Amino acid sequence: MLEEKFEAVYTKFKLHFYQEIFSRFQNREASLTTVETFAMETILALGTPTVNEFASFMRISSSNAAYKINSLIRKGYVEKVQSEHDKREHHLKVTEKYIHYYNISNDYLRTVMERIQKRFTPAECEKLEEMLTVIGQELMPEVQLTPSAQAAT
Repeated sequence: MLEEKFEAVYTKFKLHFYQEIFSRFQNREASLTTVETFAMETILALGTPTVNEFASFMRISSSNAAYKINSLIRKGYVEKVQSEHDKREHHLKVTEKYIHYYNISNDYLRTVMERIQKRFTPAECEKLEEMLTVIGQELMPEVQLTPSAQAAT
């Protein structure tokens, strides 16, 4: 029962995002492929990874990652920023263009969070936050985010 309820909520978030993306295709605003959308969500979640960190996380070759990243750079969704510590290293940074695109799902998340805070007591919201923290930090060890990436998500 719990699994079904969790899956239903997760599916609703995904489907809302897909509805918004498809409506943008209709208006010719969307220019990311599905795989590029996944890549961008990953870059955003990782913070400012290098190409190699992105490749390692996605379990793809560095050359394949570089190809995908270069396409995203050409489309204006990501940029490379030279590291202040090691001038040979470049970090990937999402652009405002992508932030606008990403806000499709982020706005809906905020709407649902506002509804949660109105529907449930502060104590219930605190318990939900505690449970989500445990789920994210302890029960999902397969997906490791850096501390800066966790703060961004």
